[in-house]
Amino acid sequence: MSKRIWFCTLAAIILLAASGVAMAQQPATTKKPRVIMLGVNGAEWDIIKPLLVRGEMPNLAWVISRGVSGKLRTVSAPNCPKIYSIFETSRPPEENGITGFKVNGETAVSSLLKAPPLWSLLSDARISVGMANVPATFPAPPVNGYVITGMLTHGKGCEDGMLCSPKLSEVQDGEAVFPKTLAREIASDVGDISIDCLRMPGDAELRGHEAETVNRWLENVSQIRKQQQKLFDYLLTKRPTDFTFFVQSCEDRVGHWLYPIQPHNAGYNPGIHSLRVDAFPNQYREFDKVLGTVLKHVDTNTTLIILSDHGIKPLREIESHEAHRDHAGNTPVIAKHDFEDGDDVPGLFVAMGPGIKRGSRVFGLQMGVYDIAPTILHLYGVPAPPQMKGHVLTEIFEDTKAIADATSSPLIKPLLHVLH
Repeated sequence: MSKRIWFCTLAAIILLAASGVAMAQQPATTKKPRVIMLGVNGAEWDIIKPLLVRGEMPNLAWVISRGVSGKLRTVSAPNCPKIYSIFETSRPPEENGITGFKVNGETAVSSLLKAPPLWSLLSDARISVGMANVPATFPAPPVNGYVITGMLTHGKGCEDGMLCSPKLSEVQDGEAVFPKTLAREIASDVGDISIDCLRMPGDAELRGHEAETVNRWLENVSQIRKQQQKLFDYLLTKRPTDFTFFVQSCEDRVGHWLYPIQPHNAGYNPGIHSLRVDAFPNQYREFDKVLGTVLKHVDTNTTLIILSDHGIKPLREIESHEAHRDHAGNTPVIAKHDFEDGDDVPGLFVAMGPGIKRGSRVFGLQMGVYDIAPTILHLYGVPAPPQMKGHVLTEIFEDTKAIADATSSPLIKPLLHVLH
C-alpha cells in the first residue's frame, strides 16, 4: 500500500514539474513577444559616452540604466551592407552573399542574399515583421508585414543607389515598399519621404564654399531625420508588428567628414573642420530625440535593442584610406570604420526588456554582430539554422540558463522514464 502511495505521490510531483516547465515554455496567453530593434549606423561610444556624462542623451541614459550595455564586436573592414547582412543571417559575408557596398562591381541588392535572412525566418514562423531604412534591403522583399528600404535604394539622381537619398516618388529599378499599398499610405499620411541619408559633398562642391556647403548639407540632414522620426512614429502607431527594425544612417554619414578632429589628425583642413565641431555630437543629441519617440511605444512587455554595425574613428592606421572611394566618391573623408582591425571600431549594443538584466554592463568584446539573429530567434522560440555562426547572448539575460535545460534535468528525465 505504501509503495502505491509513494508511486502516486512521485507521479504527482513529476506532473507538477512537467506542468511548471510547460507553463514556463508557453505563457498563459498566446501573445507573441514584441521586439523593437533600432540601428544607428556607425554609433561611436567615444562620442556618445561624454554626452551621457553631460546628461545630453537622457533617453539613451534611461535605457542603459534599465538594461544591458556594451561594445559589439564587428568584423575586419566593416561597412554597413556587410554588417547588416550579418545581422540578418549570422553568416560571414562570403557565405551570405553581400560582401560590401558593391558585389562583383554592382551595387548590393537584397536578392544577392544566399542565406535565409531574419525577416524570412520570422515571417515563416508567422511572426509579423516591420522594417524601415534597413541597409541592403532594396528591392523590398515580401514579408509577413511591411518593408521600407534603406541604404542602396536606387532612384532619380541616385541611379546606383550609392549613399544618396531619393524620395519615395523617385525610386527606380524596383519597389522600395512592401506591400505596394503602403507606399500610397505613407505618401498621403507622412509625405514623400527621403530614403537613407544625404550624399556627402565632394571636393569641387566644397572648394571656396565650405561654410555655405557644410551648413546647407547639415540642415538637409536634419530635415531627413525629422521625416524618418515622423515615419517611425507613424509605423509604430498605425502598423504595429511583433518584430520591428528601424535604422538611422545620418550619424555615420556626418562622422565620415565632420568628425571633430584636431590639427594633429590626418586630413585636417581648418577651412572645413573648424566650422562645425558640434556637427557630429549633434547627430547623437538628435538621435536621442528619435529614441524618445520610439520609447513612447515601448511598454514593460517590449524588448528594445539599440545597436550599431560598427563605430567610427579618425584616420589612424598606416593602411590604405581609399577603401571608401567605391561609395563615398571624392569626399574629403577624415574618419572611417573599414579598418583592417575591426576590433578598433566596435559597435554599440544596448538592450532592455522582460528577462534582461538591469543596469548591467558587458565588458570587453564578448558580444558580436553574428549573435544578433540567434538572439532574436531565441526571443521568439524559433530554432536558429545550424549554419548560423553566432550564439544567443545569454549574458544579457537574468536567467542565463535556457528554459529548455529544465526538461533535460538529470532528475526529471529518469522519473519520466519510470512513469512510462
